[in-house]
Amino acid sequence: MKGVRNGARLYVVDPRRTSSAQWADTWLGLDVGTDIALANAIGREIIHAGLVNTEFVKNATTGFDAYAAAVEPYGLKEAERITGIPAEAIAELAHAYAKAPRAQLCWTLGITEHHTATDNVLALCNLALLTGHVGRYGSGLVPLRGQNNVQGGGDMGAIPNKFPGFQDVEDDEVRGRYERSWGVKIPPQKGWHLSQMFDAMERGELKGVYVIGENPAQSEANTERTIELLKGLDHLVVQDIFLTKTAELADVVLPATVACFEDEGTTTSSERRVQRTRKALEPPAGTRSDIEIICEMATRLGHDWDGIDAEAAWDEMRQLSPMHRGMSYERLEAAQGIQWPCPAEDHPGEQFLHGRLWESPVRGPLAPFSPVEFDPPLDELTDEFPIRLSTGRHLDSFNTGVQSGHFRSPLRKGESLALSPEDMATMGLAEGEVVRVTSRRGSVLTPVNTDPSLRPGMAFMTFHFPEEVDTNVLTVDAWDSKSGTSEFKAAAVRVDRLPAAPGKEMP
Repeated sequence: MKGVRNGARLYVVDPRRTSSAQWADTWLGLDVGTDIALANAIGREIIHAGLVNTEFVKNATTGFDAYAAAVEPYGLKEAERITGIPAEAIAELAHAYAKAPRAQLCWTLGITEHHTATDNVLALCNLALLTGHVGRYGSGLVPLRGQNNVQGGGDMGAIPNKFPGFQDVEDDEVRGRYERSWGVKIPPQKGWHLSQMFDAMERGELKGVYVIGENPAQSEANTERTIELLKGLDHLVVQDIFLTKTAELADVVLPATVACFEDEGTTTSSERRVQRTRKALEPPAGTRSDIEIICEMATRLGHDWDGIDAEAAWDEMRQLSPMHRGMSYERLEAAQGIQWPCPAEDHPGEQFLHGRLWESPVRGPLAPFSPVEFDPPLDELTDEFPIRLSTGRHLDSFNTGVQSGHFRSPLRKGESLALSPEDMATMGLAEGEVVRVTSRRGSVLTPVNTDPSLRPGMAFMTFHFPEEVDTNVLTVDAWDSKSGTSEFKAAAVRVDRLPAAPGKEMP
């Protein structure tokens, strides 16, 4: 908002005319799941208009010719047909982005919660490489994280193919370094991501699960399948600060403390800035910090992990992760945060992650263009399921409501199905009327409301209030083969009126 007030131009690409879109110079209301077609069309227009940053492309990238050939079929009119965005608006955005002295591409889960999640992101990366809007002040690629410290989780290796510091599990040299430090042999293959874990439960290959700070019984797509698989495990352990629906299914519940208030540690922001977190409150009786619980489990399994605190764990990690090596607690304290990579104690931390791409010659590998093709949502619209349901969040609530539901908000209205004014009129629905929403996976009852931000044929719901309406009964559990993210944004549904009670007429 400060940027807009200071004269920056804002373009918002979103199926809904959100509050952000209302402040934009131009809102591009694309059809759900057509992001790649739009990005490829923007790239093609930049190429045809002679707006490519040819010096940057030549010096810092590879694969431009293959990319140019891949986007050639995505002309403006073809992109208009696929996305529903007027060709003139696509061209305007392409020219504005390419000509801007500084420009950022910001995205969040609307890009990544599709079966083409990784390709959606790569399509945006291609545009940054095409124009040189990366690795310098005011320009860049900005993935806005959906939850606090998601970046920190990735930093610490909470990814099935990476060690801390984003080092590849299948790299023999890297794995050997961790094996020598930890004194164990580590499997040379990457692990399962979350979607693969549920598939493994279904096959009977995964029989025990340890869940820390997650509520998959209400946050995962296709809720009925998820709960059935969790119930079928031989053993389920849940470590959390609340007795979630997942914890209610567990054989063992380990009550934890709130990491950012009741314990010491670090957190990483979306700009890669690692900062200290400090204990501000005494935790409730009977709870323990995550690290205390894990160390106690290790001790009972025959390993001497007694006395390890957050700083000791951090120091071990930074000895093994080159990008964190220079970040001692003392330095983090003095600087009030340092951005990785920070390879040495005298290094200030890199302000721009990809600043090296502007060096000549470039230090390290060149940045590859990644040609990607448009692939529509898997849950097809038909006469039986004619409405595209996209799920998301509201400002007043957080995820499955486990935390935010304990606090009142004047903005909070509970769950409902949002439809366009046109669809409300066509279906003869009244504000607040309870309807049945059905997908290929299940159905729910929910009140319906008019939302002028939606176009005909689209519906919107959150999953903040699963106790009222379990929205994820409807969502499709198809997932991106590269990231494992489910396609929460593109379910096909129908809306049915309920039969009138005897003696009453439908409004």
